[in-house]
Amino acid sequence: MGRKKQTQGKCVFCGREMTRGGLLRHLQACPRREEAIEEANQGPGKEQRIYHLLVQDAWEGDFWLHMEMKGAATLEDLDDYLRAIWLECCGHLSRFSTGGWGSDEIPMSRRTDQVFKPGFELTHIYDFGTSSETLIRVVDVREGKPLSSHPIFLMARNDPPILPCSECGEPAAWLCMECIYEYDESGLLCETHAKDHPHDDYGGPLPFCNSPRTGMCGYEGPAEPPY
Repeated sequence: MGRKKQTQGKCVFCGREMTRGGLLRHLQACPRREEAIEEANQGPGKEQRIYHLLVQDAWEGDFWLHMEMKGAATLEDLDDYLRAIWLECCGHLSRFSTGGWGSDEIPMSRRTDQVFKPGFELTHIYDFGTSSETLIRVVDVREGKPLSSHPIFLMARNDPPILPCSECGEPAAWLCMECIYEYDESGLLCETHAKDHPHDDYGGPLPFCNSPRTGMCGYEGPAEPPY
């Protein structure tokens, strides 16, 4: 079996498109990012620790985010961001820990500069029934002024995975849960084949979103950055 093709994404500063690992290296030395940081450092506001986080879904790794987060922000700010861009469907509970279910929960009220240090890994779990698990790794830290007034600045995210329609092989845009659960099929459908798809026991096909929560608990997005 051939190696699975990795998803790619664009650097928000210069537009270069790379894999998750490629962007990890690129963002450390991107000239446009360095220019943006220098410009921010010349502006108003206080300096603080700012953390470069690599965030990815715990299972496949197709969905990932590179972001900067203020040290003065809290884990609740991170929880809000993950819910907005990836997870929120029904207002489920969530938790942070250093090792998933078997480890102690870290309070949402904790400031990130009280928790984070380079190499630190955190697990976020959303929904304690049909759970989405997210891994968060601190890959770097800088002292300076933030690039945004918001707690988090998104530097890159994966492009939506391109997966084939089960009927014709064209790029899929919808997902049929009945196909998956009742017939052990991929359930992936293009726009054309989703229109006349006969299955509706699970509410009909769901939009295939750029989120690891796609297909779980009726998730339909929006899977967009909140700011």
